[in-house]
Amino acid sequence: MRYASITDRLARLGSEKWAVHVEARRRKEKGLPIIELTIGEPDLPPHERLIAEATRSMAAGRHRYSNGRGEPGVVDALVRKYARRRPGVTAENVLCFPGTQTALFAVMLGLVETGDAVLVGDPLYATYEGVVRATGADMVPVPLRPEKGFHMQAEDLERAITPQCRVLLLNTPHNPTGAVLTAGEIAAIGEVCRRHDLWIVSDEVYEELILEGRFASPFEDPALAERTIACSSISKSHAAPGFRSGWAIGPAELCARLLSVSETMLFGQQPFIADMTAYALDNPVDTSEIMRRAYRRRVDIIRAALSDAPGLVPFPPEAGMFIVIDVRDTGMSGEDFAWALLDEEEVAVMPGSAFGAGGNNFIRLSLTVPDDRIEEACRRMAALAARSGRRKVRRA
Repeated sequence: MRYASITDRLARLGSEKWAVHVEARRRKEKGLPIIELTIGEPDLPPHERLIAEATRSMAAGRHRYSNGRGEPGVVDALVRKYARRRPGVTAENVLCFPGTQTALFAVMLGLVETGDAVLVGDPLYATYEGVVRATGADMVPVPLRPEKGFHMQAEDLERAITPQCRVLLLNTPHNPTGAVLTAGEIAAIGEVCRRHDLWIVSDEVYEELILEGRFASPFEDPALAERTIACSSISKSHAAPGFRSGWAIGPAELCARLLSVSETMLFGQQPFIADMTAYALDNPVDTSEIMRRAYRRRVDIIRAALSDAPGLVPFPPEAGMFIVIDVRDTGMSGEDFAWALLDEEEVAVMPGSAFGAGGNNFIRLSLTVPDDRIEEACRRMAALAARSGRRKVRRA
């Protein structure tokens, strides 16, 4: 039988990247006591007021067909949110999607195709390569250097650009490293994009989980307004990943062109989830603050627990719900260390190779498990590192 070429382009770019996680879940189902530090699923539920609003809306009959742009209530709430960051935002600048992933997929479909290329910081979120290659475009990695705190450098971006490049897919706060770009760094990156006439697609899903520093976005820079699309959701900020509620905010012309793409894909989100999202955007709850406190505390636990562990060098995140650890001085790659940790110590982490070539020396740990499990996982990681027989080398 014959298949479309997209199935070849996306081969091994889906769940294969989560092979350690999938295997860990399989072992847990068999009853093994795996400590799971793989995925970014918040360890607290959505706020009870959000659940109540979704329930109220559903009971009121808000479960019929929607429209391609988004329910009026959530569109208005998004206008209010983003107009505070950049005056002049209207409903014409808004498109709603079931989650950031769908928003990124639709936006990329509208911007690039076969023969084009998309610049992406490396390490990168595991699904980005698939999002890019689904369009037929190629992905061009931009190195995110550990010695620079994994902050994208304008000069590195400049060197990576090819004549085929049309888009920079920017992620700040960053997954997996937790790096948060400053306004100055974004301005320098934006100037490179202006000179080369690049779109900026900015994944900002961790905006409300800043642990250190301040959030900044290219969306807020008037000089970048006509080339920036901000994508986000309530999945992380409100501990609501299963509700799949996200959006893209960008130039009106782009949104008008993407509307038919969105309508062809899914023709609207569930109205009761849209109502819950509007409530979340307009009525602050303490979910993100609770998570921020917990993640800061768990970062400190990890740093203390691994302070004398041979060959393990944590890189404290500035935002988000993950921490990356350099394991190269154990004598193992991130991939080998992750599998050994699962097999020998029953701890599941993500190998850095799932996040691009720039992650090969790293593992990524989720901060979304209780403190005592984090501490025990670190004890087991240190034990594995000690067995490697390599001496730890400190890095600045």
